[in-house]
Amino acid sequence: MDTPDDRTADRSIPRRAFLGGAALAAVPVAAAAVPSLAAAQDPPTRPARGFPGLISRQRGPDNLEFPFPTLDSFITPTAQFFVRNHFDVPDVDVKTWRIRVEGVVDKPFNIGIEELRNLPSRTITATLECAGNGRVFLRPPQVGVRWEQGAVSNAEWTGVPLATLLQRAGVRDGAVEVILEGADRGEYRDPLPRTPGVIPFARSLPITKARLQDVLVAYRMNGQNLTPAHGFPARVVVPGWYGMASVKWLRRILVIDQPFRGYFQTFAYTIWQRRAGLADLAQIGEMQVKAQIARPTLAEVVPAGAKYRVFGAAWTGEAEVTAVDVSTDGGTRWSPSRLLDKAVRHSWRLWEYEWAVPQQPGRHILMARATDSQKRVQPIQRDDDRRDSMISHVQRIEVEVR
Repeated sequence: MDTPDDRTADRSIPRRAFLGGAALAAVPVAAAAVPSLAAAQDPPTRPARGFPGLISRQRGPDNLEFPFPTLDSFITPTAQFFVRNHFDVPDVDVKTWRIRVEGVVDKPFNIGIEELRNLPSRTITATLECAGNGRVFLRPPQVGVRWEQGAVSNAEWTGVPLATLLQRAGVRDGAVEVILEGADRGEYRDPLPRTPGVIPFARSLPITKARLQDVLVAYRMNGQNLTPAHGFPARVVVPGWYGMASVKWLRRILVIDQPFRGYFQTFAYTIWQRRAGLADLAQIGEMQVKAQIARPTLAEVVPAGAKYRVFGAAWTGEAEVTAVDVSTDGGTRWSPSRLLDKAVRHSWRLWEYEWAVPQQPGRHILMARATDSQKRVQPIQRDDDRRDSMISHVQRIEVEVR
């Protein structure tokens, strides 16, 4: 039986909060209804090519961005949730699809979708962000998908705790990590180091993280079956970590007694870590504290002398956002914004700030900076040791006042 998290009950923002200030930037968004819940043995109907409302950053494999300036709700509709794929969406026959749980366990087993859905489930909300979100703003330009602001979204997820499957398998003493393997596979050539032939997408979690109750093998998103683009029939959702940890089209759970050194944990999704004066590659995991401005948009023209509603979202990893400060003069002075919703663990918080726009025409730099409950403050400057990932520094939104 599904057990909704009562912290997610109030997801709407009052309509009056969106009527003040300047109008939305002109970003086309097509209305799209979420598909109805399909029978357990049938995948949902595939959405129209292009996923209405999303911005295409790459095709084949598809990488599609949520148009962040259109942000207007706590929950991102499934049809607008960003899509990150490393390989093409696999064709999955749900009738024969199974997850294999094996490795350093006493009782390896297979489980299909009907049995998975009959296990006790949890429903949580969680923000997923691609580790490369904001890559287009890096200087010098970096290799990889040219995400702007929209490789981030927030959704409600329903599934079985990964810990339930690990407990059933009987994890042995000495286990250190759990590899999560997807059904998607392919081969990378340039510009990344070439893969050793065709490989699946696979990432691992420390055993301590894998056993947390909020880490789900999810089969529903926003109350309905996962779509093919989001991992149907089942995927992993790892709250608080960057999106690469939330493996889609899950087909194998492999418990191991030594660290995993797979392609997506060595060549990709790593940063430099300084220790004793030396640089060492470290794996990416927890999301960093971050605020983004949805409106105004970059290069927007703002009426002189107006009252403008600056609006956006902020998120963090294993903590909660406690404050968002806004600067309208390029970082010289900062003022507190108003948080619009209660903190929900692992979910973003919406915020607003009323800007008294100057009467004099000219260019202005707007910035937003988040703080979380662990006293971490979003950095102003980019740390180059993060290579092309973990892009959490404050972004500068330049607008023109006329």
